[in-house]
Amino acid sequence: MLLEQVRARIRFKHYSIRTEQAYVDWIRRFICHFGKRHPKDMGAVEVQAFLTHLAVAGRVAAATQNQAKSALLFLYKEVLAIELPWLDEVESARTTKRLPVVLSRQEVAAVLPRLEGSLNLIGRLLYGTGFRVMECLRLRVKDVNFERGEILVRDGKGAKDRVTMLPASLAPALLAHLERVRELHRSDLAAGYGEVYLPYALDRKYPAAGREWMWQYVFPSRVLSVDPRSGAVRRHHVQDQTVQRAIRQAVRDAGINKPATPHTLRHSFATHLLESGYDIRTVQELLGHADVSTTMIYTHVLNKGGRGVISPLDGL
Repeated sequence: MLLEQVRARIRFKHYSIRTEQAYVDWIRRFICHFGKRHPKDMGAVEVQAFLTHLAVAGRVAAATQNQAKSALLFLYKEVLAIELPWLDEVESARTTKRLPVVLSRQEVAAVLPRLEGSLNLIGRLLYGTGFRVMECLRLRVKDVNFERGEILVRDGKGAKDRVTMLPASLAPALLAHLERVRELHRSDLAAGYGEVYLPYALDRKYPAAGREWMWQYVFPSRVLSVDPRSGAVRRHHVQDQTVQRAIRQAVRDAGINKPATPHTLRHSFATHLLESGYDIRTVQELLGHADVSTTMIYTHVLNKGGRGVISPLDGL
């Protein structure tokens, strides 16, 4: 079956399960859109028509259209092994450049106390370190170094590692949290579970590693779940949707009229560091940006521009 071939190729290339789900969904939609014709019997006309349909009839965002294009590129090049020069020439939709939503220090101070339990710790880490939400949730015990006051981010965006600070004010709460997580892990081991997902086939190389304490997630889920790929029963990390819902609710409860998300705390981290006088190269390194031009978007807070002009209305 074609979709099974797609899944097998994605797993061979070590793509994430989210990429797998997204690509399979787009390929399925592409096939169904043309009456379940096999993709090898279609070509440039159908791909361009499908992408146009998404933009015109579906009114999807440019990023969504580009994701669909990437899925079809993968299908033809990696699965069907068909070199189609025209596919590289299909123009990607232009994404709109927007300034990030940023909370003030006072707004952050109003939001964080409204998060409860481990979600409060997650929120404080997002703001205190500049983590992306999945970088925080995928954090392993072994990557937190209390002695050095630092956290190692493994396999971040672009499959890169980086080091960021562990906020000193957060260390005691994080230590107490890890003690509770360790008790949960001991209970899982006693019940015959206690295994965690390991990347890059490490579970085959080190069969016992998945049950070791150092490999456990810092923020484990409350329930055991079945791995959709292997079928193994494991304790995964907290779902990002849980964090998103909690932070949106905390923002509403604080009476803040901004479309804030977990990523907003990362934007706020970068903006507040620049406001405090830290150089942009340091902020770039902490955020894990490959190019300083990506970090430059946060400098809008340092340039008053039109906001530095006194309105004539104020002179009346």
